[in-house]
Parts: sequence; C-alpha cells; structure tokens
Amino acid sequence: MFHIIKRGISTTASLSGKKNFRKFLLYNKRGTRIFKQQRAANPDLYPDMPIDKRGVRDTGVTIDGNFVEIAEKIPELIVPNMEGCKFKPYVSYKAPDVVQSEFTSQDLFNSVYAQKIIDDWKSGKLNDDGSPMEPSAEEMQSAEEAWIKARKTGSDIF
Repeated sequence: MFHIIKRGISTTASLSGKKNFRKFLLYNKRGTRIFKQQRAANPDLYPDMPIDKRGVRDTGVTIDGNFVEIAEKIPELIVPNMEGCKFKPYVSYKAPDVVQSEFTSQDLFNSVYAQKIIDDWKSGKLNDDGSPMEPSAEEMQSAEEAWIKARKTGSDIF
C-alpha cells in the first residue's frame, strides 16, 4: 500500500492576532518626558524600571547619595599629531599585493653578521678558533647587553 504525502496550507494566523511584546526591548521608552525627568532625579521611586545605560560605564561612584567623579575612570583618547604627515588615510584596491616570506633567524643572521664574517674570512682577519681579530661593536657585546638592546623600543626596525 502506498502512502501519499500531502502538505497543508493554513490561512489563519498561528497566534490569532496575539503578539509577544516581551521580545521587543523598549529600554528607556516608557513614560512621558516629565516622568523620565523624575525617574532620573530619584531612581529609587521606580525600582522596577531601571534606567538602562546601554553598556556605558559610570565615570564615578555614588557615596552617601552624592556622585563622585573619579579621574581614572574617564576615558582619555590619545591621538598622535598628524600635522605635516604625508600619508593618506586610504589604500586603493588597485594597490599590488605584498607577498613576503617569514623572516627567520637565518635571514636575521645573514642581514646583520654574514657580510662581516665573509669579509673577515676573505681578508684573513680570523683567529684559529674563528673569532675576528678586529671585532665590530655588535660582536663585542655580552649576552646581557645584546638581550637588553634587542628589547628596546624600535629594535625591530632596521
């Protein structure tokens, strides 16, 4: 025996005209302007209707009914002085893609020390143990000095 699958279409509303107003969040929208001014002046009058701040944090605390501003809580925007800057705020989509491989420790060694070692080897300025006879300022550094210099601001730019 075969079963025929049928779909039914209902033309009546599933809620019969009833709306669920709980999903419509109406923050700070209830009441007249006078009511809102009274609630802002004394929030304890209507504890069931708190004033929603929409995620904005207070810049102070309330102590004995008085609001005290705390300077550390006030956001401070630090913006660099862009006067005389040649850069433009827009990068065109026509700009070519920059493809660059990972900068490895071998690349760092080659860019800093390799040429000096090759020159010393060709000119015969290496000792029997491979150390240079005339070391440069970078080669004379101790491990601690090199570690401190590597962690200074701007040391990654050369």
